Amino acid sequence: MRPNRRPLQGIAMYTAILSQLVGSILIGIFTGMWMDDTYGTTPIFLVICLLTGLSVGVFAMITTIRKYDSGD
Repeated sequence: MRPNRRPLQGIAMYTAILSQLVGSILIGIFTGMWMDDTYGTTPIFLVICLLTGLSVGVFAMITTIRKYDSGD
């Protein structure tokens, strides 16, 4: 059975997951919009950077959950 963790640790984990996921997606969106404006392409870089930001956010989320579950 798992030892009981303090509720603040759970809240901290959820906050870290949320900020990593949303932050990486927003960075991808704004980078893609900036690149589209710079190079004159309409949705190409926005889609590429959005998908890249989403994948980075999911990877960071998985890493955070694994770190939390290991007890470090």
